[in-house]
Amino acid sequence: MRKGQIFVISAPSGCGKTTICKRISKKIKFLVPSISVTTRRPRPGERRGKDYYYISRRFFEKEIKKGNLLEWEENFGYLYGTPKRFIREKLKRGKNLLLSIDVKGAMNVKKIFPESTLIFIKPPSMAELARRLKSRNTDADAEIGDRLKIAKKELKFAKRYNYVVVNKKLEDAVNEVVSIIKKKMKGK
Repeated sequence: MRKGQIFVISAPSGCGKTTICKRISKKIKFLVPSISVTTRRPRPGERRGKDYYYISRRFFEKEIKKGNLLEWEENFGYLYGTPKRFIREKLKRGKNLLLSIDVKGAMNVKKIFPESTLIFIKPPSMAELARRLKSRNTDADAEIGDRLKIAKKELKFAKRYNYVVVNKKLEDAVNEVVSIIKKKMKGK
């Protein structure tokens, strides 16, 4: 049996990473989305076991100590991580995985699985990113400012990715990422 592949999608907050990943999953049937664990509360419309597994900080910290997370990071006061067992089981069964994780997590995955394909989603500009963050109406101005500062740091990681896709128009970005993944799945 052929071993599965890992595709990692990363982007600064507000670049459309979650939406792009959801649309990719609908367009590529043989791609299994990895479900991360987090200590934050669900946002409106999110569901346990579909978007994230929502757990307590105490339980998350136990998982770290046990070595049960492939990667983990703290962002905006919340912990996020990828369960190691899920990834290893799916790869062993020949499944292709889609991970939606931040840049630090992506670098950790690349160390463990150097054959992973990393795809970075960029905003068309910082001004557009600021507009998108404000239009979400989920964060206070101070938090938007923090997210923009972090975005500038994350954008420096783009050159360490296999591919960079600018999300100017959502459907174009989705189609470009789908094309990259399909090409890699065919071994080209």
